Amino acid sequence: MLVDVKVPVLAESVAEATLLNWQKRVGDQVKRGDNLIDIETDKVTLEVAALNDGVISEILRGDGETVGSDEVIARIDTEAKGESPKPAAPSAAEPKQQSLPEMEVKTASASAADVPKLSPAVRNMLEEHKLDATEIATTSDRVTKEDVLRHIEGTSTKSTTDATPAQKTESSASPAATPTTTAKASQPASPAPVPVLTSSTGDRPEEKVPMTRLRKRVAERLLSAQQESAILTTFNEVNMQPVMDIRNRYKDEFEKTHGTKLGFMSFFTRAAIEALKKFPVINASVDGESIIYHGYFDIGIAVSSPRGLVVPIVRDGDTLSLAGIETQIRAFGEKAKDGKLTMEDLTGGTFTITNGGTFGSLLSTPIINPPQSAILGMHAIQQRPVAENGEVVIRPMMYVALSYDHRIIDGREAVQFLVSIKQQLEDPARFLLQL
Repeated sequence: MLVDVKVPVLAESVAEATLLNWQKRVGDQVKRGDNLIDIETDKVTLEVAALNDGVISEILRGDGETVGSDEVIARIDTEAKGESPKPAAPSAAEPKQQSLPEMEVKTASASAADVPKLSPAVRNMLEEHKLDATEIATTSDRVTKEDVLRHIEGTSTKSTTDATPAQKTESSASPAATPTTTAKASQPASPAPVPVLTSSTGDRPEEKVPMTRLRKRVAERLLSAQQESAILTTFNEVNMQPVMDIRNRYKDEFEKTHGTKLGFMSFFTRAAIEALKKFPVINASVDGESIIYHGYFDIGIAVSSPRGLVVPIVRDGDTLSLAGIETQIRAFGEKAKDGKLTMEDLTGGTFTITNGGTFGSLLSTPIINPPQSAILGMHAIQQRPVAENGEVVIRPMMYVALSYDHRIIDGREAVQFLVSIKQQLEDPARFLLQL
């Protein structure tokens, strides 16, 4: 019996996806739960798993191709037992359709016991460098990006030591300059996009790679935000000493009690929510010629991932404690690193917080995440001289920025919103009193 392998049903906001790398080829035996292919959308990377035992009899769409929701991309012959696929017998009946889960993201593959667990990012690296996961030295049951990079670096060092001077120059120019193996005859006709190296001289290499779907989507949204919104930015600075004192005093007890570290983001999230309650238009969004005022507080937290910037949502943040917020943010960070964020994690949001300070940014003007109307930017903490009670003292100061859509938010509201955040962070007792 032939069973269709279909693209999972995508969210309404996702029109199409890109096939990354087929893990199986025509003629390969598969078992229920085996990962067949990774699919990249502009939000997350999905894993399509086989729901039937059998043999891959046909691959309809190749690596790198664009596909739509619920589209058939391959077929499995559930009656075939050998290594070679059975030819598809003509039949008037339609093949039975495999019922895929609507949003199954990164389900672990049913593989042999000696094969380490792999994340999408790791799979892509192994595919790109033609590596076998079982050859990678690991410190746990999962192969990490660091394990792969360490293996590549060790291999590269050994190769460079044994190479001639001319070979050393070529190999150090770019990984794409190394020879590639010949593709199997059963490989799909349309290979995945690979880096293309062009160079006029040996010492001036250039590498051309296609944008990922996530990167293209980020570019589209940021450009759209700048073109369709009247973005202005207001700034202020916050004395972080009170918050730092609380963290230093309670961080060990907090982590022991709640199982998560006490960071700055939970303080900023709580301060932002209390300020949003005072200025609801900053929690609103534009819908044509109307303004939608949201009666809930779904806060987007910008997180860096191997695929680029993503913004998972802390939902109903006003109902969460500092520990609850920190727990969710930590979980999002781990899921982003492993490529396991779901559509549900990334959909919605009424206000966003981004922290460029983790990378050393002192000051920036963040861009609004449509259809939201504002975004708060955190920055690096610096010891700076400030005036207190007529004296100059040194305090840990942070610049904060609020970019807002001037179509619906007046400057007075934006400035007062940022002042409210400043006041709460400099006097955290306001959290308890909701002042």
